[in-house]
Amino acid sequence: MTIRTHARTLVLALALAAAGGSAQAKNPMVGGAPMYASKSIVENAVNSKDHTTLVAAVKAAGLVDTLAGPGPFTVFAPTNAAFAKLPAGTVESLVQPQNKPTLTKILTYHVVPGTYTARDLMGLVKKGGGQADLKTAAGETLTVMQKGKRLFVADDKGNTARVTIGNVMQSNGVIHVIDTVLMP
Repeated sequence: MTIRTHARTLVLALALAAAGGSAQAKNPMVGGAPMYASKSIVENAVNSKDHTTLVAAVKAAGLVDTLAGPGPFTVFAPTNAAFAKLPAGTVESLVQPQNKPTLTKILTYHVVPGTYTARDLMGLVKKGGGQADLKTAAGETLTVMQKGKRLFVADDKGNTARVTIGNVMQSNGVIHVIDTVLMP
């Protein structure tokens, strides 16, 4: 093989890798399942093994139809591990029918009307001099910060969540996977 042939092979391999990388970025894997940009937040979330607690909570709160609706929504989606950090018995208590108002407030605190990609959030943080406040569907405020190239979201109680997977595009918005449950 000549150097020219090796160069063409390398260029072709890089082009194929780039094509595969962009396809994967369009439909990233979350919780072992592809997240399809053509599906709604609910349609995708039910397939993520890392979000079974969140899905159960959304069902218990009666928010399935809302999050399957047209939106657009930006959802900061805590993983099962994030819910596991809560004090023992918290999740079990919250999904009880008598606690539906509290559960609904916590879940809607993770939802911001509109679609905010990571780039949008970083732009707001830069414009805000290091942080940006977002009004949630619960009517409360979340604060977004950037450390290096990572995004963090803080609640009014002092909890801070790191965005572990950003820009999971949905037909009705975007999901940013986070590692901590935020509290209003």
